[in-house]
Amino acid sequence: MNLYKFSLDDFLILISKGLKNQIIPEDILRDEIKLSHLKRIDKVFNKGLHYYLDPKAPETSKEASIFFRKQNFNSDLNIGAKKIVNHFEEFKISLSAIAKLSDMEYERVFPIFSINDNPKSVAKEIREILYPVFTNNLKDFLKALISKFAEHNILVFEFVEYWNQKEKANIDGFFLNPNVIVLKRQQLSFRREIFTLIHELGHFLLNEEEIEKLEIEHLANHNLSSIERWCNDFSFYFLAGDFADTLEKIHSVGPENDYQFELIEKISKKTHLSQIALFTRLLLERKISPSNYNNVKMEFEKAFKERQAELQRIKEIEKAQGKKQRGSAPQPIKSPLLVSTIQTAFYEGILNEYEVCKRLNIKPDKLDRYIQ
Repeated sequence: MNLYKFSLDDFLILISKGLKNQIIPEDILRDEIKLSHLKRIDKVFNKGLHYYLDPKAPETSKEASIFFRKQNFNSDLNIGAKKIVNHFEEFKISLSAIAKLSDMEYERVFPIFSINDNPKSVAKEIREILYPVFTNNLKDFLKALISKFAEHNILVFEFVEYWNQKEKANIDGFFLNPNVIVLKRQQLSFRREIFTLIHELGHFLLNEEEIEKLEIEHLANHNLSSIERWCNDFSFYFLAGDFADTLEKIHSVGPENDYQFELIEKISKKTHLSQIALFTRLLLERKISPSNYNNVKMEFEKAFKERQAELQRIKEIEKAQGKKQRGSAPQPIKSPLLVSTIQTAFYEGILNEYEVCKRLNIKPDKLDRYIQ
């Protein structure tokens, strides 16, 4: 309850949902709890009933969770978000222990920067180290970035939310000390996920933990904290590269020059910054008026809705024709650093085959792809 910042009253309401008679404090704050009540409690925390039988008290130290290290975040986190963060915090701790047993070290190879450092200069410096070979395929580019990060001891995890998931997290990504970045899979917008990854890299470079939802149109918000502005600027310059200078040469954007759509589209394809992110940058630099920016934003939103409606229409036609639906549930991208750690632990006899499958989230018949 301390971890999730639940008051007793709020927690009781949560676990009593659907009951005619609400659960009262005396029902759960005692030495023995009804199994039915314990199952309701576990629906909130998803720990498994064995967890509550452990006589050891839960860890409440700063090392145990970001929620004990930091009180306020940029987003008002819902239960789904807190569960995701807690899951990866625990996974990070267990993986760190496995790495130590395997004589592996995740030493930080980058200095800690400050918001007083110029984000453009830092982006240029870090880009030379972490920017991969550019590819037009967005997912492949994201994979290449994650692999580059792995080469320099930065672990990147994805989490996937499926359409039937009840508690969806209201976050896009977060950074956990010392070296973990977690991203929400953006199946419909890999550009957004790529931007989030580099934004969280900014937090890593500043050594400032954060959990957040990134709204591209809010990048021009002058009320953002100095840390968020720095991370946004860093992300832009890292992805834009030399095209940042091209954008800076634009004097103004409006209907008189067709909003420079052709140039913006070209830059977007060459940098994987979304077009709305580039227009937002122009808004931040006062090269497009708020009214013209809103016009552009509405056009993009309209085009996106039309594309989704068309895809849905095609899907319904194929279903009516009895055609088998294409595609499968997306799988999280696995960092090579995660895979190499688990492989080493297996070869050292620290993990068995079952544990390898569990930690890599793979089926036993896929095991030979990872260990020989």
